[in-house]
Amino acid sequence: MRKLNWIIGLVILLGWGCEPKDDPTPVAPGQEVKKAIFDTMNEWYFWNQELPAEVDFADFPTNDDFLDGIIFKPLDRFSYLTTQEAFNNSFVGRNAGHGFGFAFTEDEKLYISFVFDESPAGKDGWKRGWEITQINGKPIADYKTSTGGYDFKLGTSDPGISNTFTFKLPDGSTTTRTNVKAEYQSNSVLEQKVFDVGGKKVGYWAYQSFKATAGLSPTRSAEVTSSMEFFQSQGINELIIDLRYNGGGSVAVAEQISNYLIQASNSGKLMYTNKLNSTKTSQNSSENFSKIGNLELSRVIFITSRGSASASELVINNLDPYLDVILIGDNTFGKPVGSFPLSQFNRVLVENNVELVPITFATANAEGKAEYFDGFPANFSVGDSPQFDWGDTQDLRLAAALQYVQNGSISGRIMNTFYRPKWEMIDAFKGLQQEFPAF
Repeated sequence: MRKLNWIIGLVILLGWGCEPKDDPTPVAPGQEVKKAIFDTMNEWYFWNQELPAEVDFADFPTNDDFLDGIIFKPLDRFSYLTTQEAFNNSFVGRNAGHGFGFAFTEDEKLYISFVFDESPAGKDGWKRGWEITQINGKPIADYKTSTGGYDFKLGTSDPGISNTFTFKLPDGSTTTRTNVKAEYQSNSVLEQKVFDVGGKKVGYWAYQSFKATAGLSPTRSAEVTSSMEFFQSQGINELIIDLRYNGGGSVAVAEQISNYLIQASNSGKLMYTNKLNSTKTSQNSSENFSKIGNLELSRVIFITSRGSASASELVINNLDPYLDVILIGDNTFGKPVGSFPLSQFNRVLVENNVELVPITFATANAEGKAEYFDGFPANFSVGDSPQFDWGDTQDLRLAAALQYVQNGSISGRIMNTFYRPKWEMIDAFKGLQQEFPAF
């Protein structure tokens, strides 16, 4: 049996040499997929000992209801079902939709938080910092739900669906745009630039999701390579990585980034370990650092929020034993576990185009730090300011990071801006879309 190729925050499992098992146990007509889910979960689910001994499949109207009914709560907020095509497309950035994200200010004004360059929104010129005042002719307040969240009723991500948005631009003018959803290739790098701070060259990297570049082997991101080569050419002394809206993605890309950031003196040392359930201990594995490039950093400053999850947290945890890691913004989401897709182990799932992606492993760093289900706490709590574009020093979290580089501290004035949004973009999605949140 060949070694597992871990590649997501979630992960993709490639080239496994086992055949799916045939189960002769009879099952009621129409319940075959639920039975396949249950059997596969019993074999691979990280918390398989917490699964019910028996279930009545007929009690659950849908396959999603069934999975939600058997997972180990409250720790498992992550297992999901999707299709094989959707799963594979997401991890190489093949998206469909308008192609933007959002964030709220403390007074619940809604702003565009990021835009993918080649998406319908990006091609229409939308920018971070535009305030969304109306959607389809209704004010934002009209979309608030009884639970305190929002449902903007934008429809599915299918191409051809249109929505109309009214924006207030930074210069005070307004514009109304009708935008039609379409398929597009998303980018991960939202900004890269270098600041001169007190004689130091400080790199700033806004990184939105850990997506691999299709066709590259071994799995990696060409965008990451380009950005790191840029920072190397600039001779940076410090690096600020902005992960505030980064819900995760490819573990292989997380490893790639970690290998750029680790010092040469720590190359070859333990990066992290994977632990599967008690019946799969032979598949437990570890990954060591293998230095890429010539960046030599003594610390990395991360801008984080509750939207920073999964592979974002993996990079932070990987580096923590070896570098001074500083978090500015808000606490991270809390996902110390990951998954690989399991349809390949069950013929019924394959034949019904159901991709089962439950939690299958937990990670720990070189110091054994593992169960951070409450997220990593921010060293300095600073409010978000989505009204300012990427790299604008008026952005509070960027300003705080630059101030920390210069002074080793952050002023009370900036820290007094902290607020925790009642509802964030990561709350608008579940499953695969929560890993790659965008409208």
